[in-house]
Amino acid sequence: MIMFAGGTGELDIDKHGRIKNAKNFVVRSSDLWRERGYGVLLVDALDHRSLRGQRSTAAYAGVIARIVAFARETTRAPLWVLGTSQGSIAAMNAASHAGQNGMAGLILTESVSILGGSHETVFDSHPENVRVPSLVVANRDDQCKVAPPSMANAIAQAIRNARVTVLNVSGGVQHSQDNCGSLTPHGYYGIEDKVVDGIVDWMQKTRP
Repeated sequence: MIMFAGGTGELDIDKHGRIKNAKNFVVRSSDLWRERGYGVLLVDALDHRSLRGQRSTAAYAGVIARIVAFARETTRAPLWVLGTSQGSIAAMNAASHAGQNGMAGLILTESVSILGGSHETVFDSHPENVRVPSLVVANRDDQCKVAPPSMANAIAQAIRNARVTVLNVSGGVQHSQDNCGSLTPHGYYGIEDKVVDGIVDWMQKTRP
């Protein structure tokens, strides 16, 4: 699984694989994915540069293509792409450039769908070009203004050339004053197992 974090995208992974910025959902849940039999490739920002405003661009699509190529060199397993919050913009970009057989599926979690400080949303990543099965996950208790759960169906409808499922969840712990922070319902804090299990259930039913 190729996973794109939210925020600036910087996980600060050192050469030994240690992750400094480990609060993001994709990092916190990585062991849960491995326990369920999935390998995880976490994507970091390049040279500590913020990815805000860059994730939907053609230039970043080129970066993603190299990441996908690297993943294909390391495994023959089906490739799934997952993004959370701002990272969903990158995941959508990956899927929109993958063609019909480029990957097993696309997973979007608490996706940025309302224009904010990054000046881009998942709608800028050409959802109409996605041709792989897609899952949109939305937490009813997410209070992040740029990723409202009420937009889940609009995101699904924008992916009009692929089979799309919307998974609604609820719950989570508010451990931050920032409603768009990782340690909140927006980041599935406290409900990681439930969310991962729901996604895995869809993946197993969808797997080619």
